[in-house]
Amino acid sequence: MSSDAHRTAETELLLAYLGSQRRHVLGIVDGLSDADMRRPVLPSGWSPLTMLSHLTYDDERFWFGAVIAGDPEVVAGVLDSDGWEVPDDVPVGVVVEAYRDQARSSDEILRAADLDEPPAWWPEELFGEWRLDSVREIVLHVLVETAAHAGHLDAARELIDGRQWMVQG
Repeated sequence: MSSDAHRTAETELLLAYLGSQRRHVLGIVDGLSDADMRRPVLPSGWSPLTMLSHLTYDDERFWFGAVIAGDPEVVAGVLDSDGWEVPDDVPVGVVVEAYRDQARSSDEILRAADLDEPPAWWPEELFGEWRLDSVREIVLHVLVETAAHAGHLDAARELIDGRQWMVQG
């Protein structure tokens, strides 16, 4: 297998795993009422809607659009935004669709990137000395972050209406 074919295969494998976690995120919130999407049930105070917004803006847009792609427009807006804030007048469907759209955009960015390359932009003012050195490390970080938040959403959903993503036994 050529190195280009290997890189493409690895990228597609990473996208498949990331896609699985994104489907988990969307699946676990599917069917929640607007009121339940906005209702925090854990002491930390986030709601399923704010978690979805966080994943959209602070994970997908930030890591793929700003850090990997270095898109100046995204970079300019990313430091002033807070994905944990969803105004009351923003419809739930808009937030869900924004997550889907951002995931599609992230996939395009990743397919165009070289996993071994360093990020196009790095927010030293946010992270100090901590650094992810390659696109691969960034994708793995986002994959872990998405999986962790899917688990958080599992807990919230079970508290809201008892539904579980994967039922054991």
